[in-house]
Amino acid sequence: MTDRQFTYAELAAQPAAYWTGLAYEALIGFTRDRQAELGFTQPQFWLLRNLSGNDLSPDGEGMTVPGLQHAMRGYIRPEDDLTAESEVLVERGWLTRDGDGRLWITEAGEEARVGLKRHAPAIRERIHRGIDDADYVTALRVLQQMIRNTGDAPD
Repeated sequence: MTDRQFTYAELAAQPAAYWTGLAYEALIGFTRDRQAELGFTQPQFWLLRNLSGNDLSPDGEGMTVPGLQHAMRGYIRPEDDLTAESEVLVERGWLTRDGDGRLWITEAGEEARVGLKRHAPAIRERIHRGIDDADYVTALRVLQQMIRNTGDAPD
């Protein structure tokens, strides 16, 4: 794909779904590549976040892989294998598994989650480079309205 400049009229006629799809793939790919360079995967980070009582877990209780898949259903990708990803984290000592198959975050896993989270601002900064907050907020509001226009409610 070339990086050609479209006129205002050409852009106004473009299908939003095409561009949001391209943006989604580019942003996810970029984020996952940066995380891989740092030695972890996005699903591993999500597992730690969803099991941490200091992050997304409402109670810090252990969860099974199917329970985690359900909790992540809004953002997990079809190719994400939470069973395999959780095994890596068990081997690292960041998660443990109890006799009922529930995964639990360890103290080392919590320390890793906090450390991994420190990389998020740099990734965000790179993605947002050259975009002021007002333009970013406008773009999100436009997308939210398009979602409402299709009969859904933006979360």
